Amino acid sequence: MNKLWLIVKREYLTRVTKKSFILTTLLAPIAIGLFLVIVGLLMTYRGNDARDIVIVDQGDMLESKIKDGRNIYFRFSNRTVSELVERRDDEPFDAILVIPPLTNLQRTKHTIYYFADEQLDIDAMVSLQNIVADKIRDYKIKEMQLDAGQLASLNIQITLDPEPLIPSDDEGSRDNPSPLTSVVAAALGGVMGFVMYMIVFINGMMVMRSVMEEKMNRIVEVMISSVRPFYLMMGKILGVGGVGLTQLLIWAILIPLVAGGANLLFGFDSQQMMLDEASAELATEDLEIIVTQVSSELRSLNWWLIVPCFVVFFIGGYIVYSSLFAGIGSAIGDDLAESQALTLPITIPVILALYIMFVAIRVPNSPLAVWASIFPFFSPIVMPARLAFGPPAWQILLSITLLILAAIFCVWISGRIYRTGILMYGKKGSFREIWKWMLAKQ
Repeated sequence: MNKLWLIVKREYLTRVTKKSFILTTLLAPIAIGLFLVIVGLLMTYRGNDARDIVIVDQGDMLESKIKDGRNIYFRFSNRTVSELVERRDDEPFDAILVIPPLTNLQRTKHTIYYFADEQLDIDAMVSLQNIVADKIRDYKIKEMQLDAGQLASLNIQITLDPEPLIPSDDEGSRDNPSPLTSVVAAALGGVMGFVMYMIVFINGMMVMRSVMEEKMNRIVEVMISSVRPFYLMMGKILGVGGVGLTQLLIWAILIPLVAGGANLLFGFDSQQMMLDEASAELATEDLEIIVTQVSSELRSLNWWLIVPCFVVFFIGGYIVYSSLFAGIGSAIGDDLAESQALTLPITIPVILALYIMFVAIRVPNSPLAVWASIFPFFSPIVMPARLAFGPPAWQILLSITLLILAAIFCVWISGRIYRTGILMYGKKGSFREIWKWMLAKQ
C-alpha cells in the first residue's frame, strides 16, 4: 500500500505541477467567460438602424394610436403613398405602412403593405406584424361590441396533475410527478448524464495516454523493477483521477467567479437576458409563476440521494473505463494511431450510453432506460440521468452493486493485460493476443 500511495502521489504531483495543466485549468474558465461575453453581446445586439415608419390607416382602425416597437418609430398620415414619396425631402421617413380597411370583421387574415427601399429583417418584420395584429384585434373587439375581459377569460391553461389510484399517506411521494417536475428532472438528468459522459471519457483517455507515454519512454521498466504491474496501474488510475477531480473543483470555483465578473464588467446578465427573451412570449405574471415553480421543484428534489449517488457512479464509472483504457494503452505500440482500433470496443458502450441517456430523460421508466441504468457499462451515464425522477430503491442498489462488481472485474482483467503488454515493444497487441494475456496463468 505504501508503494501504491507513492505511485498515486507521483502521478498526481507530476501532472498538477505541469505548465500545461496550470494553463489549461486557468485559461479554460477565462475562455468560458469570454464566450459568455461574446454570446451576451450577440444576444443583446439589435442593430443600430432605427426606422421611421409612416402609417396610412385607410380604415382608421388604429385610431392614430400605436406603440413604438424595438428600433421602430411610427407616425400617422392622411396622405397617399404617392404624395408622401413626393414630399419625402421635406418630411423624411424610411418606410410607408399602408393598412387597408377591414371589410369583413369575420376575416382571420388581413394583408397590409410595406413600402421601403430596404426590406425589413425577420425580427423587425415579426415585431411589426404583432404590433399591428394586436391593434386590429382591439378594433374588431370594439366593432363587434364584445367584452375584452370576457374574451380574455376564454383562454385557459390546463395543468395535468397525476394522482395514484390508491391514495398514499406519504405526501412527499414523487411516484406521480407533475409535468413541470418531469421537465425539471429531465433537464437536471440531461446535465448530470452529459457531465458524467465527459468526465469518464476524457479521464479514461488521459489514463491511456499516460500509460502509452511511459511505455514509449521506457520509464515503466524502472518502475516495474520495484513494484508489481497491478499496483502501478492502480496508482496511475487513482492519480489521474485525482488530477481530474482537482481540475473540476477549481473550475467549479473559477467559472462562476469569471461569469459573474463578466456580467458586472460588461453590464449584462445572461440569466436576465434569457428572462427578457422569455418575457417576449409570456406575460410577466406567468413568467414569475414559472420561475417560482421551477425553484420549488429544484428544492423538492432529494439531493441527499442524488449527490451521493452521482459521486458513487462517477467513481465506479471512472474505475471501470479507466482500467480498461489503461489495459489497452499497455498493449499499444509506438504508433499512437494504432489506439483507435483497440479502443473502439471501449468507446462504443460510452457513446451508446450517451444516446440511451437521451431516451431515459424522455421516458425514464421505459424498459430500455431501466435495464440500461442497471447494466454496469451503461449505468454510470444512464442512472444519474434517472436519479431526479426518483427511481425505485432496488434499481439504484442493484445498479451500484453490479457497478462495483464490474469495477473489480475490469481492474482484475486489465491488470492481467497490463502486466504483459506494458513490457512489449515494437508492435501493438492484437485482440487475439490480448485474449491470451487475460487467460494466461500468473
